[in-house]
Order: sequence, then structure tokens, then C-alpha cells
Amino acid sequence: MLTVATVNVNGIRAAVKRGMLDWLAVRAPDVLLLQEVRATDEILDGFFPEGWHVAHQASDLKGRAGVAVLSRLPVSAVRVGLEHLHPDGAAEPPVDTGRWVEVDVEVPGAPGVLTAVSAYLHSGTAGTPKMDEKYAYLEKVTARLRELAVDPEGLAVVAGDLNIAHREADLKNWRGNRKAAGFLPEERAYLDRWFDELGWVDLGRRFAGDVEGPYTWWSWRGQAFVNDSGWRIDYQLTTPALAARAKSVDVDRAESYEARFSDHAPVVATYDV
Repeated sequence: MLTVATVNVNGIRAAVKRGMLDWLAVRAPDVLLLQEVRATDEILDGFFPEGWHVAHQASDLKGRAGVAVLSRLPVSAVRVGLEHLHPDGAAEPPVDTGRWVEVDVEVPGAPGVLTAVSAYLHSGTAGTPKMDEKYAYLEKVTARLRELAVDPEGLAVVAGDLNIAHREADLKNWRGNRKAAGFLPEERAYLDRWFDELGWVDLGRRFAGDVEGPYTWWSWRGQAFVNDSGWRIDYQLTTPALAARAKSVDVDRAESYEARFSDHAPVVATYDV
């Protein structure tokens, strides 16, 4: 069995201070995908002992974004960013950095490598240039998902904080957010394309069924966490071949507000590979 965990840590240093490593010791995933690392390579490496293979892209914008893939299993390839998909071949704009890292993981007994991607999408603000930047990035993500889906037998997981709630069941206050970034029809349409056209599988929804949530993000402010007024914006998306091997998906919601190490909860999946 292979365990893959993804979590937006909202700053690795703050998450470690709040007890993230205690959670990690109990869960002991084989592959760990982090978003909003907000740290240098040296700082990130300092939190993980020998035995982890670390692939990390920090954002060019200080204090922003940053994604990483950490694997206890051997790694055969690392690909950072989506620069190759830029329309004119130029380097990624700074706002796109620290948002996409791929690693090919060598899983004993598996029919080929497992491609694991840690992804973090812009939150955006409706009606501003930030939304234009988000849509431009979503186009590149869609193109890369199409590339990864070409092999019908390929094992790939793209996981992380996508900052988009796909359906009304994916956020508590959907009526009040119909014109807000993260729940705009234009954003949600991208996920429709990924699932319906490209064949990617939303494992969280597949295993949870037709229910509200389970949510993965709650504001630090007010009573959002206590009242479970959250958003499901953290995903594990897989190719059909890997989805067929999925055995469970859990949201590791903290037992209390005080026990949280991030405003996001980890999403943990197990696969029989």
C-alpha cells in the first residue's frame, strides 16, 4: 500500500511550530505534497531528516506560494514549473513560480513510475488582473493535465490547493459566494474539463459521495472551524488507472481549533499499487 498526503501548510515554519511534525510522524506517508511552503530550500530541508527526497520550487515573490514533493521512495525524475507551456517560450512570470512541481516516484512492484504533482493555484480576486493571471495559469495547467493523461495506463496524482470549489456541496456558504473568486462559473468550468473531457478523477468526491464537504479549508477568523463553515479546495486528482487502485481518502480535520497546524486540513489517500 502507498500513502500519499497533501496539505497547504500556510508557511512551513509556522506549521512546524504548531505541531505539523507530530501529525507527520503518526500518518507516515510515503509521498508528501506541500503547498504555501514560503521558505528557502535550506529551511525546508532542515525540517526533514535523512530518508526524504525533496523537490521544491520557491516563489520568486518573497513570502508567497512555494510547493514541494517529498518522497521516502526513490525518485527518478523531477520537473519544476510549467515553463515549457508558456506560449512564447519565455520564463514563467514571477506570479506563476512556486506553484507546480512533478516527481517520478519508483514504487516497488508498480507497473511503471508514479508521477506525483504538488500544485498550488492562485486564489484570485474577481474582476481584477489577478483573475486574468489565474485564468492564464489555469490554461497551462489544463495543457499539462492533457499531456499527463495521454497514457491510459499511466499512474499520476495531481494534488494540492486548487483554490476552486467545484460544486455547491464543496463550500458551506455557496449562495453567498456565487460571485466570489474560488466559486466563479468560469473557474469551475476548468474542473469540468479536467474531469469530463480529460478523464481525471476527483478522489475526494468519489469516496465521500453526494454529501456536503468534507471541507478542507476554514478561515482562522470567527467560528468558521467550530461551525464547519468551510470550503473543499484541496484535492487529489488521479488518472483513471491510479483511481482504480485507490482504497481510501481521508481529510485529517484537527480535533479542535487549537490543534490546527494550518488553516487547511491534510488530504490523505492510500493506493494499492
